[in-house]
Amino acid sequence: MRIGELSRATGVPVPTIKYYLREGLLPQGELSSPNQASYGEPHVRRLRLIRALVELAQVPVAQVKDILESLDSDDVPLHDQIGRAHRALTPTRKPAATDEARAAATAQVTDLIARRGWSVEPEAPALATLIETVAALRTLGQDNLVTFLDAYAEAVERFTELEIDAVSTNPTRDQLAESVVIGTILGETLISSLRLLAQESISAHRWKT
Repeated sequence: MRIGELSRATGVPVPTIKYYLREGLLPQGELSSPNQASYGEPHVRRLRLIRALVELAQVPVAQVKDILESLDSDDVPLHDQIGRAHRALTPTRKPAATDEARAAATAQVTDLIARRGWSVEPEAPALATLIETVAALRTLGQDNLVTFLDAYAEAVERFTELEIDAVSTNPTRDQLAESVVIGTILGETLISSLRLLAQESISAHRWKT
């Protein structure tokens, strides 16, 4: 397909596609003449992934390039490939917390990971975010919520297994890696939306007058 057809197939304006091509986010098309290039299904998939990262996850374009480069790293194991993308997706957060609360949170999270047998790299950004979040809850006097950490972990592990099983049916490594990243982005929105709806419903049943 020509670039105009690619634009219509993906909903991405032609100037934006040309920008992605210049920035190296989208692979160049196959030249059919000095001024014409053709594009295929891989370009459609890549554009949809870029849109998900830029528009849904609000990832800066420079960071999107890092994520895409990690997905294109065929010389590393799939686990490492996905891990690099996850690290690029995870923002660095450091909520306000006391040193005492942070120490207690570190011990609690470390114990949780060990008991569940999770294989997690010490430098994983999500690990630091979890510790800081638990520490912030303790600092704000929400220790009752901290006691649910094990229940949260069990529930998350269950639906994450379902997600991985679902995307594992993809025929190629590239499609599998893309599906995991897209699932991570949209999964956050999906879970957050369901949680808010459940809270609204439970609140209505318990406290609505």
